[in-house]
Amino acid sequence: MAQQQETRAGSADVAEGGFVDDVTDAAAREEAHTARGTARPLTVVGNPVLHRECAEVTEFGDELAALVDDMFASQRAAEGVGIAANQIGVDAKVFVYDCYDDEGVRHVGVVCNPVLDELPAERRVLDDGNEGCLSVPGAYHPLARPDYAVVRGQDAQGKSITVEGTGYFARCLQHETDHLHGYLYIDRLSKRERKDVLRQMAESTPRYETVPNDA
Repeated sequence: MAQQQETRAGSADVAEGGFVDDVTDAAAREEAHTARGTARPLTVVGNPVLHRECAEVTEFGDELAALVDDMFASQRAAEGVGIAANQIGVDAKVFVYDCYDDEGVRHVGVVCNPVLDELPAERRVLDDGNEGCLSVPGAYHPLARPDYAVVRGQDAQGKSITVEGTGYFARCLQHETDHLHGYLYIDRLSKRERKDVLRQMAESTPRYETVPNDA
C-alpha cells in the first residue's frame, strides 16, 4: 500500500487482549529485515499474479524468511506502508507492513494466510479517506473502508497471530489482505473512478522500479 500524500523473521509477542505486539522495537525490526533483504521490482495492475488468489503458505523456513526480508526492502525502496508477496511477483499469501495508525503509533509486522474478521454492525464505522497502491503507482482515490480491522493468520514461524488495526493502519490491513485474494483497491471503485485512477497512473512516473506487463 502506498503512503498517503532479533530473529530473522521478526516474530512478535502477544499483547494484552490476545493481539500481537507489533509496536515494540518496530524501527529496529524493520531495519534488520531491510538490511538483510534485496529490493525487487514491483508488479503493476494488469500483471496476472495480481489478479488471482495467492497460494497458501505451508512452509515456514529460511525461504519464507528471505522472502519477508526482500519484501521489507522492497517496501522501503518504494516508500510504502504495506506490501503483499504478489506485488514482487511471488504467488504466496504473505504481506508485511510498516504503518502508523492515526495516533502516530508505528506498527511493523508480517502476516501469512491472513483472514479478515467480519465486523459486527456497531464496529463498522466507514472512513472514506484516500487510498493508493504501489501496484498502481502515482494514483490515489477515496475509498470507504471500516476504520477498524482484525486480521487472523500466522507469523513467519507459523505461529497463530491476530493483528488489530485502527484508522490508517486498519485500511492497510484490509488493502494488503485484498491483494492476496486477487483484488486491488481499484476493483472496489466504480468504472468511472477506476478510469480516473488509471489515467493518473498513465500520467505519472513511478518512483521505483516496476515490472513491465507483457504486450
